[in-house]
Formats: sequence, C-alpha cells, structure tokens
Amino acid sequence: MNEKVILFTAGVAFMITVVLSPIFIPFLRRLKFGQSIREEGPKSHQKKSGTPTMGGLMILLSLSITTFMMNDVFFERTPQTYLLLFVTLGYGLLGFIDDFIKVVMKRNLGLTSKQKLVGQLLIALIFYFFFQHYSISTVVSIPGTDMSIDLGVAYILLIIFMLVGGSNAVNLTDGLDGLLAGTAAIAFGAYAVLAWNQGQYDIAIFSVAVVGSVLGFLVFNAHPAKVFMGDTGSLALGGAIVAIAILTKLEILLVIIGGVFVIETLSVIIQVISFKTTGKRVFRMSPLHHHYELIGWSEWRVVVTFWAVGLLFAILGIYIEVWV
Repeated sequence: MNEKVILFTAGVAFMITVVLSPIFIPFLRRLKFGQSIREEGPKSHQKKSGTPTMGGLMILLSLSITTFMMNDVFFERTPQTYLLLFVTLGYGLLGFIDDFIKVVMKRNLGLTSKQKLVGQLLIALIFYFFFQHYSISTVVSIPGTDMSIDLGVAYILLIIFMLVGGSNAVNLTDGLDGLLAGTAAIAFGAYAVLAWNQGQYDIAIFSVAVVGSVLGFLVFNAHPAKVFMGDTGSLALGGAIVAIAILTKLEILLVIIGGVFVIETLSVIIQVISFKTTGKRVFRMSPLHHHYELIGWSEWRVVVTFWAVGLLFAILGIYIEVWV
C-alpha cells in the first residue's frame, strides 16, 4: 500500500459526501429534521434552530461505501474491518434513535441517560465477544516506554470504559459549526498514519475513509453550518476512534491523540464537581468551547484554535509512537 492508495481513498470518501450532501440536506429539511437548540446554551446559538440535523447519516454511508470499495479493490476484507464497521454503525444507530426522538417526537433531551448507557454497554459487550473470538491481544502498552501489562479478562472493563467514555467525549465536542468534523479528521488521520506504520492496512483504509467523509461533511458543516451531524455522527465517530485505538493496540495513546475530546470532557466534570461542592462555576459554561464563546471569542476563532490544538496533540501522539 502506498500514498496513492491513501489519497485515493480519502478522495473517494470526500467526493461521495460532497455529492450526497446537496441531495440529502434538502431531504432532511423537507422531513423537518431540524435541530432544537438548548435554551440554556449560548443565546447566539438560537438562530441555528431548525438547521437540518442527522447529517451523520451521510458520513456513515460514505465511509461504509468507501471502506468496502477500497478493501475489495486493494485487499481482502478482514475481521478488523467488520469490527470497526459494527462499532461505528452500532453507535451511529444509537445516535440516530436519539436524534429521531429529539427532532420527530420533539423531546429535546432524546434518549434518557440510562437508555443511552444500556445501548453503549451492549455494543461494547458484543465488540468484546468478537474481540475475544479473534484472539486479539489483551496486552496494553505504555506509550513511549517498553512497559506493558496483560489485563487478561479484565480487558473487558477497559473496552467498556473506552467505548462508553470515548463516544460521550466526542459527542460533547460536537457543539460548534465544524468543531467536531475538523478535530475528528485530525485524530483519525493520526491513527491512519499509525495503522499504516504497523502494516494494518485495513484499519488505515477505514481511518482514511473516515477522514475523507468528515472533510466532505465539513464543506457543509463549517460556519455557518447548513447541516449538523447530530448524535448520529458524533456517537459513531466516538465509537470508531476508540475501536481503532483498541485494534491497533494504541489504547492509551488515544488520551493524547484525542486530547481535545479529553479536555472537553474534563471541563464538564470539573464544572459539575465545582458547582455541586461549592456552588460556583469554574467556566462560564461547559463544555470548554462554550466558555471561550462567552468570553468574547467568535465561533470561528474557537473552532480554528481547537483544530490547532488537536493537530498538536496528533503530532505529539505520532512522535511518541514512531520515534520515541
């Protein structure tokens, strides 16, 4: 596999999304699948109410078509390919149900936290069942060192924690036009490089297909967004990047490569703990991207800054794994 295959894969995924979007967005609008904006969110976001959501369906369709097409042309499909698609589409379905309840049934909160957790746990357990069936290693390596530990059966706890936590962390980041699409493209791009470096070309192809799909989506999701990906896209992307981290055996490195997602999640945790224990808020609003909006940054400035931070984290992760 060479650079041409990688570029071709990204180009195919990008073009599929770009071609689908002008057809799909008016369809979503006709179905009145418009986003409801939280009243407690920044007031400037109220003008976004009614923007079509569930655009994640375009991302899922594009990356699925591209993954199958590229693997059929250049490689044989592997168990890892099916595992990645299962987790991605599984979390995408869960997000779709959540979005459907919000926009069609007019329940702004969608699935309850318990319902969503049950769905996330079920997908994680099925993933672990097939993971175990294919005898994939349960050894976890410490990035930048020669240290490792075999978790054995306890690896299931890591899978559950990562899939549930990772999908929610990515979901929290989806709060501004283009924010998640850009940071996800960077993070998946980093894992594509690392999978390719390992010779896991099937995972590299999948990762690049995601990159091309979200960049195509970004054409229509950049500020001012013509469509939102919704939980359909954000939960799917969260599950996908965690599954890639697990299958490449770079689980802990996800904390670095997905540093923006980690920071966004920590900002929410810190805000909740601070408010419940002291009655005071550390940030003007969480997740963190809203804090910067409320101190006067433009939405575009926040997004570009977070992209830059995500790029630095991705470069650091690649450096640690390849050169340290």
